[in-house]
Amino acid sequence: MKILGLEFSSEQRSVAVVAASPAGGSPTVRASVTDTGARSVKAVALIESALREARVTKEEIECLAVGLGPGSYTGIRIAIALAQGWQLARGVKLLGLSSADSAAAAAREAGLRGRAHLAIDAQRGEVYVAVYQISDTGWTELSPLCLATMAELQALAESGDVVIGPEVNRWCAAGRVVFPSAQHLALMAAGRADFVPGEKLEPIYLRPVSFVKAPPPRVV
Repeated sequence: MKILGLEFSSEQRSVAVVAASPAGGSPTVRASVTDTGARSVKAVALIESALREARVTKEEIECLAVGLGPGSYTGIRIAIALAQGWQLARGVKLLGLSSADSAAAAAREAGLRGRAHLAIDAQRGEVYVAVYQISDTGWTELSPLCLATMAELQALAESGDVVIGPEVNRWCAAGRVVFPSAQHLALMAAGRADFVPGEKLEPIYLRPVSFVKAPPPRVV
C-alpha cells in the first residue's frame, strides 16, 4: 500500500510517500519533501513534488495520513480538505494522526533519548504540552496533551527538564526545535487499519469552541 503523508500543522510543512509491504515487512520511505520557507510553497505543489520524487502517480496512492495537530488551524484544515477531496475523487483510505506523536518520532530519529516535554504554540500565551519517553526502540506517551501557560513551560525548562517542539526556542533558550513530520505520519500509518471517512477528520483542539454573537447593526 502506498501512503501519502500530509503534515501542515507547523511553519515547516511536509509531504511524504511511504510504501507499506503487504507481507508485513518494514515500510519504505519513497519520498519526503519539506517546505522550509515559511509556507512559500503551495500545498498542491508540495504534493506533486513528493509524487515526482517517489515516481508514484496520484492514482497509485491508496491511503492518506493527515496530521491533525495541534498547531496551525489553517494548515491543518488545508490538509484535511485535501484528504477529503482525494477520498471523494478516488476512494482512498484516510487516517488522522497526532502531529505531536509524529514530532516525538522525529525527535527519536534525530537522536533524542529519555523523557521530553513536547510543546506546541496554542496562542493566547499558552502552549499544548505532552510528555514522551523516547528510547532506541520507540516512544511512549507518558502524559497526554494539555494546555499550559508559557510561564509553566519556562519553569520546566529552568528546572532542567528537556523541552522540545516546533519553534520552542522562542520561549525556552535551551529548547530543542523538532517539527512534526509527514514521513513519520506515513510510517505510523503503515500497518494500521482503523481508517475513517473524510467527515470524521477534525483538528485536535483542546479549547472549547465558543461563538461570540455580533452586535446588532447601528442605525444612523
